[in-house]
Amino acid sequence: MINMFSTLMKSFSAKAEDRIVDEYAVELIEQKVREAEAGLAGAKRTLASLIMRQRSEEKILNSITARARDLEKRATAALDAGRDELAQDAAEAIADIENEASVRRATMDELERRVSRTKMAVEKAHRRIIDLKQGLITARAIDADRRTHKSLDRSLSNGSAIHEAEALIARVTNSSDPLEESNILDEIDSSLSKADIGDRMARAGFGEKSKIEATDVIARLKSQQN
Repeated sequence: MINMFSTLMKSFSAKAEDRIVDEYAVELIEQKVREAEAGLAGAKRTLASLIMRQRSEEKILNSITARARDLEKRATAALDAGRDELAQDAAEAIADIENEASVRRATMDELERRVSRTKMAVEKAHRRIIDLKQGLITARAIDADRRTHKSLDRSLSNGSAIHEAEALIARVTNSSDPLEESNILDEIDSSLSKADIGDRMARAGFGEKSKIEATDVIARLKSQQN
C-alpha cells in the first residue's frame, strides 16, 4: 500500500510538473537562453585568458631567443680573441636559455591546442545560442497564438451563460399570452354555465344580441351613411 501511494504521488508530481512546463515553456526557454549566454560569456573570458597567455609566452620566447643569438655572437667573438673563459660562460648561458626556450615552446604548443579547442567550443555554442534565439521567437509566436485560441475557446465555450440565455429566451417566447388565456378561460366558463346561450341563439337568428359589439357599431354607422 505504501509503495502504491508513493507511486501515485510520483505520478501526480510528474503530471503537475508537465503542466507547469507546458504553461511556462516560453519563460523556461528564455531562462535557459540566458544561462547559455552566461556560459558563453564565461567561455569567451577563458579563451581571452588563454590567448593572452599564448601571446605573453610568445613575447618571452622571442626575447630569450634574441638574447641567445646575441650571446652566440659574443661567444664567437670571445673565442676569436682567445677569451675561452668568457666564451665558456656565454655557452653555459646559451644552454640555459635554449632549455628554457624548449619548455616555453612546449607550453606554447599546449596553449595553442587549448586555444583551438576553446575557440571551436565558443563558436559552436555561439551558433547554438543563435538557433535557440530563433527557436524562442517561434515558440513565442506559437505560445501567443495558443493563448489567444485558449482565451477565445473559453469565451465561446462558456456554456453556462449561453445555455441560461437560450433557456430564458425560450421561456419568454414560448410563454402563453395572458390576455388570450383569460379570454379562453372566460369562454370556457360561459360555455359551462350556459351564460352565452342568448348570444349564440342571436347569432343563429333567434332574437337580438344581449351585448353590443364593435362590429355592430360599424354596421350601424355604415347604414346611416347610406
